[in-house]
Amino acid sequence: MRTSAVISGVLALTLLLLVAVGWSPLLSFDRSVAEALHRSALAHPGFTHVNRVLTDWVWDPWTMRALAAVATVLLWWRKERRPALWVAGTSLLAAGLQQALKSLVDRDRPQWADPIDSARYSAFPSGHAMTATVTCGLLLWVLALYWRDEWRGWGTVAGVAAVSVLGVGFTRVYLGVHWPSDVVEGWLLGWFCVAVAVLTYRWSERREAPGGEGGHGSRMGGRR
Repeated sequence: MRTSAVISGVLALTLLLLVAVGWSPLLSFDRSVAEALHRSALAHPGFTHVNRVLTDWVWDPWTMRALAAVATVLLWWRKERRPALWVAGTSLLAAGLQQALKSLVDRDRPQWADPIDSARYSAFPSGHAMTATVTCGLLLWVLALYWRDEWRGWGTVAGVAAVSVLGVGFTRVYLGVHWPSDVVEGWLLGWFCVAVAVLTYRWSERREAPGGEGGHGSRMGGRR
């Protein structure tokens, strides 16, 4: 997990710098992909409508935040206070990081003569992509802590999470409200937040294992 955190963090920082300085090969790639998908969206209104439903309801950031809130409440109710705090805290910190970067970079969204959808605030990074990555990553982590060994539906849930994260990124570019690099940055930053959360959680368990919560740390560690 440490390697994953380092790689995602380095890649996210690199992409941030390339966007900030306006690296022309990246901007050209963004433009070419966005234009091709925009033409497709105009030509296939039925598929475009499906993408709007998915992005506005199924994979909307508020839907993802609601899932994280439910997970937090359930963990708290089960008296698993530490993972509950980690899920809630990571979700809030990720949202704050996302908004801070949007304000700092202040990247314009794609502009079209015939727009299909609209979105507010700056483009970079994609809030939909980042929120979905953080929420799905945290939920998979919680499931792995408690139920992975017993629950045969683990593969299905992991597949749904992967489709959600990748799918919401596609919808944002397909609907013409984000550049591809916005979405990639959202994925990278989201995974970085999840990886750091898991690492700090494990560190906190090891730190308290010799003390009064040693049994709890050992039990949870066995679920990893």
